[in-house]
Amino acid sequence: MATLEQLTEKIAAAVAVSDPLPHVVKLDLKGAGFIHIDGVNVSNEDAPADLIVTVSLDDLVALGRRQLDPATALMRRRLRMSDMGLAMSLQSKIQALFAQAA
Repeated sequence: MATLEQLTEKIAAAVAVSDPLPHVVKLDLKGAGFIHIDGVNVSNEDAPADLIVTVSLDDLVALGRRQLDPATALMRRRLRMSDMGLAMSLQSKIQALFAQAA
């Protein structure tokens, strides 16, 4: 199983080589910590964000590996978004970040 530090490093590496997200995103890993993405800066701070994605560490990895369908995760409340409209507009970028976390 991946650790918070490993996931943070993978996401930071992905953000460094891609276009920065146009909004601040925070992954709330349900007690395992946080991954805060602000442009090209990635940290483990519990700081304010435009979009908060709440998902367990294991489910984040499963989403990245395409072992868990995002729609199913949303319906079963294994994945929650603080702003669905914003999440939909960032969908492809968020999916790419999940893939990096796999």
